[in-house]
Amino acid sequence: MSTAELNGVKLKLIDWINQLSDGDLIAFLDGLRVSRVKNDWWTELSDSQKKQVLAGLKDADAGRMLDSKEFWKQLNNA
Repeated sequence: MSTAELNGVKLKLIDWINQLSDGDLIAFLDGLRVSRVKNDWWTELSDSQKKQVLAGLKDADAGRMLDSKEFWKQLNNA
């Protein structure tokens, strides 16, 4: 990905984040921002974030998933 493409993606992410109102999602994204590679990211997560990850794993195990094409389609229509 070129520098121009990366900058475009960053601007889209900034715009998307500015529109968020879900406190749990914002906290999750902030957790990603401050996480450190040398630490186990799981221990850095709040109980709410851990529940979200475990729920996602349960959904995946049950086959409740979207392929990336459908994910982006839904995200763009949000």
